[in-house]
Amino acid sequence: MSDQPTERKGNRLSKIVTRTGDAGTTGLGDGSRTTKDSLRIDAIGEVDELNSTLGVLLCEDLPEAVRSALLDAQNDLFDLGGELCLPGMAVIQDGQVARLEEQVEAFNTGLPMLKEFILPGGTRPAALAHLARTVCRRAERAMVRLHHAEPLSDPARRYVNRLSDLLFILGRALNRTGGHGDVLWQKSKNA
Repeated sequence: MSDQPTERKGNRLSKIVTRTGDAGTTGLGDGSRTTKDSLRIDAIGEVDELNSTLGVLLCEDLPEAVRSALLDAQNDLFDLGGELCLPGMAVIQDGQVARLEEQVEAFNTGLPMLKEFILPGGTRPAALAHLARTVCRRAERAMVRLHHAEPLSDPARRYVNRLSDLLFILGRALNRTGGHGDVLWQKSKNA
């Protein structure tokens, strides 16, 4: 037996079909069970969908800085899912929020000032970034609803807010990289 401390690892799935959720409940990381339509499971699912949406965006041909930022976000979202899976746990830290703020500033540098609202679109990667932004906003709404019932950490809630800001800026930056400007909203275009 080694004198080295052992690293605690989360549950590993060796059997996928367990039938334990057939009655509409699911297990949390602390071993407790909750309904699959609970606020907590809803928030976990929204964060999982957001992570999957980033995975689709990562299938595109992206600048390395964008790819790196999105991979960081995917890892953070896995941390966030772990935090949501363990009531009372705080995994997301202020440093992760600060990193997003720095990325927003860096990617926003050199983009023209917005004078009008923009429409999601332009290049395919930009459109996918906007899609991810909307999924991120939905995840944030689910987390706010959960927070009203059970407190969540401040960094976790700030993280999803900043991530949606980053995804908005990445949509604009990806349009520029792709040789396409912002798609501007035209007020009363069809009136």
